[in-house]
Amino acid sequence: MATVAERLEEIWGEKPGLATWVSTVDHKKLGMKYLYTGFIFFVIGGIESLLMRAQLMRANLNLLEPETYNQLFTMHGVTMMFLFATPVLSGFGNYFVPLMIGARDMAFPRLNAFGYWVFLAAGIFLYSSFLIGEAPNAGWFNYVPLANEDFAPGLNIDFYALGLIFLGVSTTGGAINFIVTAFKMRAPGMSLNRIPIFVWGEIAFAFQVIFALPLLTLASVLLVLERKFDFVFYNPDRGGDPILWQHLFWIFGHPEVYIVVLPAFGLASAIIPTFARHRMIGYTYIVLAELAVAIIGFGVWVHHMFATGLPQMSMSFISAASFMVAIPSGVQVFAWLATLVAGRPVMRTPMLFIFGFIFTFVIGGLTGAMFSAIPFDQATTDSDFVVAHLHYVLFGGAVFPMFAGLYYWLPKMTGKLLDERLGKLSFWLIFVGFNLNMFPLHILGLLGKPRRVYTYGEGLGWEIHNFLSTVGAFILAFGILLTFINWARSARNGEPAGPDPWNGETLEWATTSPPPDYNFEAIPTVRSREPVWAQPELREGPQPPELGGYTLDKGHVTLSTSVLDAQPEAVVHMAHETPWPFLLTVALMVMFYGILIEAWPLAAIGVVASLGGVLGWFWPSGETQET
Repeated sequence: MATVAERLEEIWGEKPGLATWVSTVDHKKLGMKYLYTGFIFFVIGGIESLLMRAQLMRANLNLLEPETYNQLFTMHGVTMMFLFATPVLSGFGNYFVPLMIGARDMAFPRLNAFGYWVFLAAGIFLYSSFLIGEAPNAGWFNYVPLANEDFAPGLNIDFYALGLIFLGVSTTGGAINFIVTAFKMRAPGMSLNRIPIFVWGEIAFAFQVIFALPLLTLASVLLVLERKFDFVFYNPDRGGDPILWQHLFWIFGHPEVYIVVLPAFGLASAIIPTFARHRMIGYTYIVLAELAVAIIGFGVWVHHMFATGLPQMSMSFISAASFMVAIPSGVQVFAWLATLVAGRPVMRTPMLFIFGFIFTFVIGGLTGAMFSAIPFDQATTDSDFVVAHLHYVLFGGAVFPMFAGLYYWLPKMTGKLLDERLGKLSFWLIFVGFNLNMFPLHILGLLGKPRRVYTYGEGLGWEIHNFLSTVGAFILAFGILLTFINWARSARNGEPAGPDPWNGETLEWATTSPPPDYNFEAIPTVRSREPVWAQPELREGPQPPELGGYTLDKGHVTLSTSVLDAQPEAVVHMAHETPWPFLLTVALMVMFYGILIEAWPLAAIGVVASLGGVLGWFWPSGETQET
C-alpha cells in the first residue's frame, strides 16, 4: 500500500520536460523562474550602468553617442525598477510565502503562472526595441513633453508606454494572488499575530501595487492615446497639462520605492532572528511600521515635484509627510538592532549582507530626509545627489537584502550550501564597490553636476569623483559575479544542506531541501510565532494527526482558513498545470506589437486570440478550474 508521501507525490508531482516547463503552476518552480529571469535582467541593467560609468570616467570621452547614452540610462532605470527589483522580490515571495504559512501552493496557481509569462513577455517586448535602435530614451520616469511625439517621433516611447501597460498586468495579478494567499491559505492556528514578518512585507507590497499601479497604467494609456490617436492630455498648446503626467507617475513612483523595499525589510526580519539566535524584538511594532510606511508612502509623491511651481501650502503638507515616513522606517531599524544586541549574532554570509543593508539604507534614509526640506530639494533637483540617494535607498534597501536572501534560502531551494569564503569575499567587494561607486555622486551633486549628461568638460572639479565612481562600479560588478559563480558551483558541487542548515524558526525549515511538490506531507497546526523553535514535533517529520496535522492525501487539495484566527473553513481544490497562461500571454504579445506598429489587423488577431486563451483557461475539461 502506498505511503502518504507517495500518494501526495502522485497527486501533486509534475513530469519533467519542456511541456511541464511551459505549463507548470507549481509556486516553487515559478519562484525560481522569477529569480533566474529577474537576475538575468539585473545583469543586463548592470552592463548598461557599466557602459555609462565608462563614458563618464573622464572628461570629454566619446565612448557612447548621446542617443545611445539616453537609451542606456532609460533602460537601466526601467530594468532595475520594473524587470529586476519587483520580480525578484516576487520570486522570493512566490517560493516562500506558501512554505512560510504552511500552504501547498498559491491561492490561484494559474494566475501565478500567467503573471510570470507576462513579466517575461513584457521584458522581451521592451528589449526588442534595441533590435531596431529605438529603445526608450526619455528617462525611466519619461517626462512629457520630451515623451510627446513632437520631441520623440519614433517608436522609443511607444515601447515604453505599451511595455509598462503590459507589465502591469503581471504585477497586478501577482499582487491579488499574494493578498488572497496570505489571508486565506494559512496553516491552522497561524493567526494574524503569528504571520511571519516577511509575509507581512509581501502583503504591504501587494496592497501598494493594487492602489498605485493603476495610476502608472492610466498615465501610459493616456500617453498612447496622445501619441497614436492625437489626444491632447499632456499638450499645453491644445489644453493639456504636462504636469498631469508627473502627478500620475509619482503617485505611483514614490510608492514604487516602498513596493521594492517593504518585501526587502521583511526579508531582513526573516534572517536576523535566525542568526541572532533570538526571537524578533518588537514584532507588532515592525508589522505596524511596515503597514504605516505603505500608507504614508502615498502622501509624499509631490516631493518629486518641488521645483515645478506648485502652491507653497501644498508642498508644506507633502514636506511634513516626507519627514514623517522616517519614523516607521526608524522603528524597524531599531527593532533589528535591538534583536542583534539581545542575541548572539553568528556572522555568516547572509548576516553580513544584512549589516551592509542596515548601513547603506540608513545613509539613504538620512539623505531622503534632506530632500523633505523644500529649499534643499529645489537646490539639488536633477543633480547627481538625487542619483546617489536613490541608489542608497534601492540598492542598499533592496539589493543587499536580496543577496542575503540568496545565501539564506538557496540551500533550501537547491539542497546545497554555498561556499562561505566566496560569499564573504563577494560581500566585501559589493559593499566597498557600491559605496565607492555611489558616495562620490553626493559630492558631484553638491558641486553642481546634473544627472543624465553624457559628457562634461575639464576644469569643473568633477574628474576625480567620476573616476572613483567608475572604479567602484567595476569592483561592485566583480563582487556580484562572484555570487553568481558561487550559486552555480554550489548547485553542482555544494555540500548537502539538510532540511534546516541555519536552525531557522519559520515553517519552510520544517520540510526537506528542496521541498517536495506538495510542500508538507501534513499541513501543520501552528501554536507559536516561531513554530519550528517552539514545536519540536515539526523537526521530527510530518506533524501527526493527533497533534493537528492534516494530510489531505485524497486529492489535489489544500486547506482554506479564516482571515483572523486561521481556523479551518474548507478543503479547496487547486488548479492543475496547463499551457493556457502561456498561450494567453503569446496572444497578448501579438496584440501589443500590433498596437506598437499600428498594424490594426494584427492587433485584432491578438485580441481574438486573447479571448480564445481566456476561454481555454476556463473551459470545463474534467479537472478543477480557477474561478
